[in-house]
Amino acid sequence: MDSFKTLGRRDFLKASAAMASAAAAGSFSCIGIANAAPIAPPAVDKLSIRVVVDSAFDSFFRPAQVNGVSIRAAARPSNWRRTLHNEWGLSLWLESQVQGAARTIMLDYAYTSPVLLNNIELLGLDPAKLDALIVSHGHADHYGGLNGFLDKFRAALPAEVTLYAGGEDNFCHRLAGPGAGQLVDNGTLDRRELAAQRIKTVLCETPTVVAGHAFTTGQIKRDSIERVLPNTFVEFGVKDQLGCNIAHYLPAEMEGKIVPDQHLHEHATCFNVRDRGLVVISSCGHSGIVNSVRQAQAVSGVDKVHAIVGGFHLGPAPADYLKVVVAEIGKLNPDVLIPMHCSGLNFVQEARAQLGEKVLVTTTGSRIDFGA
Repeated sequence: MDSFKTLGRRDFLKASAAMASAAAAGSFSCIGIANAAPIAPPAVDKLSIRVVVDSAFDSFFRPAQVNGVSIRAAARPSNWRRTLHNEWGLSLWLESQVQGAARTIMLDYAYTSPVLLNNIELLGLDPAKLDALIVSHGHADHYGGLNGFLDKFRAALPAEVTLYAGGEDNFCHRLAGPGAGQLVDNGTLDRRELAAQRIKTVLCETPTVVAGHAFTTGQIKRDSIERVLPNTFVEFGVKDQLGCNIAHYLPAEMEGKIVPDQHLHEHATCFNVRDRGLVVISSCGHSGIVNSVRQAQAVSGVDKVHAIVGGFHLGPAPADYLKVVVAEIGKLNPDVLIPMHCSGLNFVQEARAQLGEKVLVTTTGSRIDFGA
């Protein structure tokens, strides 16, 4: 669609000024836009990913180690009356080290806060250690637990904590259903609630270094064979200060339109693990998992792919398309492939058929370790 064009530098700068004016007027408080300058991605010595919430929990999960990556289940709770909960959603706890200096980042917040808060407690995670927050995209199964998390832990977080989001359409109203006339409300990420919690939000439409250890891809270029598979619809515009500012990146005629969601704002979170290569975390991969990895390679200058992790949104993929996508993933030659959330059992089966032992499955509560 001609309406969904990549933001040019001149338009980006004009939009930045417009957003700054809106922020000054109080309409979009606590919103910033990441610098468009090139980044120098840092290298980390170690990285661990704790799966706080995923769409499945396996009580018989077995540890595994492949190509320098290890994965193990969480310890059983001491109180047998309590257990980890899973739901349709994703939340990841990212801990990295560089020469002994540690950083902790939280990526996504599951669908509901009760599940998220339960698992944070049982896993013994300490929100006071968080250096930054990231939200991958504007779907409720990735931000739904955020407000409840902030209600409980905002006082423990750094006073100037920043939430790194993708593009402005994170804040659009989304609907779900088979088509026009059959749509139901699917939530809106509310910037007013973030402002009330004193959360500074930065739109990472360009690649952005986070907490000195991680980096985001910025808007993901779409140049592979992948396509956006059916999911939500998006409504452009602002009503009662709720929604997305269409003047930021779309032509005026899109105001009030409800169209299939193209996920312009989605970004991936990445680490460059020293001597091993990129760990690319795609929370849902609506933009395409191959596209996401290629974007990470392009913006970092690092070609070696150590791991591809997260949701790939290939559960609804037809078999012929799935086979081709997995083959394209294979060409990236990752050391490991770790599907989660919306990737789909069909994807796991096809990936194992083509990539064998490189495919590691995970479960809610498990810990994945990379590096020395």
